[in-house]
This record gives sequence, structure tokens and C-alpha cells, in this order.
Amino acid sequence: CVTLDVQAACRDTTVTQELLKEGFHRDLLVKVELGEDAGGCAVAAQVRLPPGIYVDPYELATLQQHNLTKAVLFPDVIDVEAPEYLARDLLLLLFLERDTRCSRCFRAAVPVHARYHRPAQGTQEGTQEGTQEACVVLESPEVLLCCCHSHLSAECWEPAEVDAPCSSDSTSPCQWHSTKHRPAYEESMLRVPVGLREHNSLVCALTLLTTGLCSGLILAAACKYGHFP
Repeated sequence: CVTLDVQAACRDTTVTQELLKEGFHRDLLVKVELGEDAGGCAVAAQVRLPPGIYVDPYELATLQQHNLTKAVLFPDVIDVEAPEYLARDLLLLLFLERDTRCSRCFRAAVPVHARYHRPAQGTQEGTQEGTQEACVVLESPEVLLCCCHSHLSAECWEPAEVDAPCSSDSTSPCQWHSTKHRPAYEESMLRVPVGLREHNSLVCALTLLTTGLCSGLILAAACKYGHFP
């Protein structure tokens, strides 16, 4: 009976996420509608990024300088050139802005990029038959609140183990809270094109030919127009 009363008192917080654009370079849009008014609270979405997708820390820093997005990335040093099978999971704390059309609605977007996957051997596990695509599953974010001047309902929110500031402009840690009764959220799936191992010889030959041709053109231009002592 107590559990039913608590669930009835705690209105569900809904989360939706969308991967906008096409190809390897997307925008991740996160929208949250809180079950209660969070006046004076900072609202964030904690997103776990699998190895197949990443946020470029240099691009993120540029966007934050222009106040286009606010986020904290863990770890903050990332190899953006690493393929999926050599990468690791990332944790993104994305600070959400209030939607002017809804007092309990918040949203934010951040650019994300897909990593290259191993070439497929015909049709293998993890690829779709006949399409040579790998699937990157993006779990739904966890909604977090940080309230410095107001108190959240103990029946609905509990302290979260998040060592992060209340905003991207602050360095001091903040006590975040997450919902006790998290509803079932849907996952998003990113389909990434992968190459075929049968094409390795052709790709290597074309790459070597192109590299040699470009190097020859640069050398010829340097010899023709360069000034050497």
C-alpha cells in the first residue's frame, strides 16, 4: 500500500531523445518533461555514450564559448580518431534549458559523431543482412535535478552519485537527485555503414595510388615554383 501511495504521489518524468540529421555526424536532441515544477533547480540529462558514438571535446568547448550548449564530458580527453573497437564508453552530463512554452519542459542538443567499425565479412552478427550496417544502441538518459534553494520530495527523488557541478560554468561539486520511480524509457538506435573485408585490397590499392599521385603533384609544384638556396 505504501508503494502504491508513493507511486501515485510521484508523477512520471518523461524523456525523449532524437538523433537528427543523417550520416556519421548527428545532433542528439534530449527533451524532458518533469512530473513536478522544478523552480530554481538545475535540470540535466546524464547520457551514457557507447564506444560507437562520441562527442568531440574541442567542438563542445567551441559551442560552450558561444553559449550554444552546456555540458560536461567524462573523461574530458578523448581519442576522436579511434575506431569503435578501440574506444570506450563516455558519460555526458547535458544541462537542459527551460522550454518557454512549458514550465515543466526542458531541452538541449549536442553534436555527436559515429565511429568507424570493423569491416564486415559478408553478413555477420551485428550487421543487417544485405545492408552492411552496424547498430549502435543509445540508452535513454537519466534525468537529474540540482536544487540549491528548494527541497525535492523525498518520496520521489533520491541523491544520485554524480560528481559534477550544478552548471558548466562552475567547478564546485553539487548534490544531484534522480527519480526513485523511473518509468520505462525507449532506446535510440544509430545505424552505421561498415565496409567489407573483401574490398581491403581494392581500398589499399586506391589509397596508395591516390597518395602517390598527390605526393607527385606536390613535389612537382615545389620543384617548379619553389626557391631553393
